[in-house]
Amino acid sequence: MAEPIVVVESRRDWKGAAPAVRLVIADEYLSDPAFAEAELHVINLCRSMRYQSLGYYCSLLAEARGHRVLASVATLQDLSRKILYGSEIPALAQYLDALDDAERAALPAHFNVYLGQCENPVLAPLARRLFEQFAVPLLHVDLRRRKERVSVAGLRTLSIRALEAGEADCLARALDAHVAKGWRSARKRRAARFDVAMLVDADDPQPPSNAAALAQFVAAGRRLGLEVERISRRDFGRLAEFDALFIRETTRLAHHTYAFSRRAEREGLVVIDDPTSILRCTNKVYLAELLSRYKVAAPRACIFGEREVERLPGLLGFPMVLKAPEGAFSKGVFKAADRAELNEIAARLLDDSELALAQEFMPTEFDWRVGVLAGKPLYVCQYAMAGGHWQIVKHGEDGQYSEGNSLTLAVEEAPAEVVETAVRAANLIGDGLYGVDLKQTAAGIRVIEINDNPSIDAGVEDAVLGDALYDRIMGEFLRRLEQRTRARPAARR
Repeated sequence: MAEPIVVVESRRDWKGAAPAVRLVIADEYLSDPAFAEAELHVINLCRSMRYQSLGYYCSLLAEARGHRVLASVATLQDLSRKILYGSEIPALAQYLDALDDAERAALPAHFNVYLGQCENPVLAPLARRLFEQFAVPLLHVDLRRRKERVSVAGLRTLSIRALEAGEADCLARALDAHVAKGWRSARKRRAARFDVAMLVDADDPQPPSNAAALAQFVAAGRRLGLEVERISRRDFGRLAEFDALFIRETTRLAHHTYAFSRRAEREGLVVIDDPTSILRCTNKVYLAELLSRYKVAAPRACIFGEREVERLPGLLGFPMVLKAPEGAFSKGVFKAADRAELNEIAARLLDDSELALAQEFMPTEFDWRVGVLAGKPLYVCQYAMAGGHWQIVKHGEDGQYSEGNSLTLAVEEAPAEVVETAVRAANLIGDGLYGVDLKQTAAGIRVIEINDNPSIDAGVEDAVLGDALYDRIMGEFLRRLEQRTRARPAARR
């Protein structure tokens, strides 16, 4: 059973009420072999976190020992230079922009965040998000006023010695709440060899996996000695508790799914979908260029901006398909039947992006989907077009959608060219979990797109393999986790 501990440089540094967890002196943590062998969750509250300080080495050795630690060395490095963390600050503006004039006027010039909590209730949502985003126990936040707007100007780690009595009590309360919420839930999982966080959105009307499939992933994990826990976007600050992250939520770049993936990779977790795959797959402009460069057969396509719209009919003819750079489940994909529709759709797409993608229209009765995991084919499906529509998913103006029927085949029963082309295309992205969409035409097989977060629904993609589909996916997590564990001793030599 993993024990949470708080590491400080001196017991005198802790000024608040007695904490609910054990205080450990930093020198003892670093030198006592008993700590090296124990299974621990470490909350690092040393006086300084600068490079090569005592606090820095506590986090560094905690990671080397396999302890889960707040804050990680990667995070400390990020916060040491604004150029590394500055790109993540604009996403926090929504919390400050939502304040009314009176609340905004009353904001302080700076405030502290104690394990996701702060003393100012107006700033509580921002404090929670900052902790979820950066996972640092003590954080000092500077705010900047410009005309009628307030923004986050800077972040830095805060020394426990800088806290006054009231602030120390706030830290003590936040620590008790954090331990009660986070660490206790982890104690229930100790029978498992590894812990996997599965990121889901319970409110998503069109998730990549239905409830039955999510339950199958959990069950497959248990069969393999993995404890799979469903988490939500509110659990960003808990990533250090886990060994791996499995994203079963529709991924986007300017979105918490990418932040989760990026943070988990920095923390050393095994991640599917990894941030590079998300970056490459979510942008259709990138995919079109990639497939063209490596001569993978795809529909004729043209990346266009405002100046190129007039040339599209001569290049592709009508009807043509226009795609927003980012989109999923057939969203952001439109058919232009004539020049008027082309101009209207193109203007709409280019209002949000400097570039968009136009492709020749290839009508077929169904699309192929080949699931690829770690460079090998996993499943093959045929997705029929939605009734009376040219796509497999038809979205209504009221937010409702309908889908065509599906047929799942064993990999060996599918056309070899379909499978081989899909695997070749997926391998251009990486070694994660992908769904490659293809069309079979008289001119041959054409790759439509590569998805980093493919649909895996109970009753559809698992229709042939059944439980074995989930076992193979979770088995890949286990293989990577075991490989990482074997590599650690060699890395320390």
